[in-house]
Parts: sequence; structure tokens; C-alpha cells
Amino acid sequence: MSAVLDPGLTVATSGRVLRQVRTDRRTIALILVVPCVLLGLLAWIYDGTPVFDSIGPALLGVFPMVVMFIVTSVATLRERQSGTLERLLTTPMGKGDFMLGYAIAFGALSAVQAVVATGFAVWVCGLDVAGPLWMLLVVAVFDAVLGTALGLLASGFARTEFQAVQFMPAFILPQFLLCGLIMPRDQLPTFLEWVSNLLPLSYAVDAMKEIAANADPGGAVLTDLAVVAGFIVGSLALASLTLSRRSA
Repeated sequence: MSAVLDPGLTVATSGRVLRQVRTDRRTIALILVVPCVLLGLLAWIYDGTPVFDSIGPALLGVFPMVVMFIVTSVATLRERQSGTLERLLTTPMGKGDFMLGYAIAFGALSAVQAVVATGFAVWVCGLDVAGPLWMLLVVAVFDAVLGTALGLLASGFARTEFQAVQFMPAFILPQFLLCGLIMPRDQLPTFLEWVSNLLPLSYAVDAMKEIAANADPGGAVLTDLAVVAGFIVGSLALASLTLSRRSA
């Protein structure tokens, strides 16, 4: 097993994953359609009120993250259950090649997802943001890639697809509750505010709120994105360490 990343093997892994996803219409629908449906439903519920403009940008980060977490964790687990991972790791491919290949493939899918969801929210649902639209898109992509990285990490602890889905409340729900979407983080009890500072989704939501509220978000968004990027890299590194060949 190679200890050094091989760009050729990484690209080959990404290509294989993308070919598999291309033939799975349900996965494509989950990635591209579900976030738009949820955003559209919320826009409809809060039609005529300022609520959607308030929470919509943050949800552009939350929904893609949740969807990519589910898709990635289940897809990676299937690789182990089918024996594909075991066969691949008997070749010169290392765990790092496998993880990075998956991250690139689902990162590309998350970019498409972010473009579709952001475009739908802005041009169909009428989401109004003060800041640059391209920055909103960049943060949405980072959030989706974060979901991919966390999904890869969670898959290392699951033994069945059902368990992989069960990990979502443990990995995602606390972040959703403490990220500032339900209540501003500075109004949380002191201990919970401290915990929220340790969760990546908090910084993603902060970045989305900054873009929504300010025409010139400045360096605050870049700082938040740097933190999210650090969590992505850390999650991928941990995922490569916990990756096992078999699901049992």
C-alpha cells in the first residue's frame, strides 16, 4: 500500500465515483433536487415576510451539508460491504488516494449542487442578499464539501447503511442547534456558546449571515472559510486513519 499520494490513482478514483453516481438517478435527485425543494417550501411558507431572507442564506449551507453527509457516508460504506475497498487497497492505492479521490468527486458534485441551490434560492425563490452572489456560492460549496468530509469520517464508524444514517444526528444535529440559526450564538448559555465555537457549521453560518447582511463582507468571511477548510482537512485526515477495508 502506497504511503505517498498518487495523483493518477486519486483521479482514477474520482472518475470511478462520478461514473457510478451518473447512473444512479436517485442519488442525483437527492443531491440536486432535494435542497431546492426544501428551500422552495420554506420560501412558500414565509412568503410575504422577511423570514426567508433572514434564514435562507444560512440554510443554503445547512441543506447541502446534510445531503452530502448522507450520500457520502452511505456510498463509502457500500464500497466496504461490496468488497471494492478491500480489492482496491491490495493495489498500490493507499487510503489517502481513496479518501482524496472521493473528496474530489463529491466536491465536484457539491459545486454543481451549490450552483443549482443558490440559483434556485435567488432567482426562483427571490432570496435577497446584500453581499456578492459569488461569495454566497463559494461558502455553499465549502459547506457541501464539509458534509462530504464528515460523511467520510462517519462511514469509518458505521457497519451498515442504517448505522451510517443514524450517525447524522450525532454529527449534524448538534451543529444545527448551536450554529446560530435558531438563536444567535452570543445569546446561548456560556457553555453552549463555547461548544458552538468548536463546531464547523457555526463558522459556515456566520459567513452566510455576513454575506447576506453586508454589501462588502470583507475579511470576516475569509476567516470563517479558513476555519471551515481546516475542519475539512482534519476530517479527511481522520477519515483516512479510521478507514477499514471491511464493514465487519
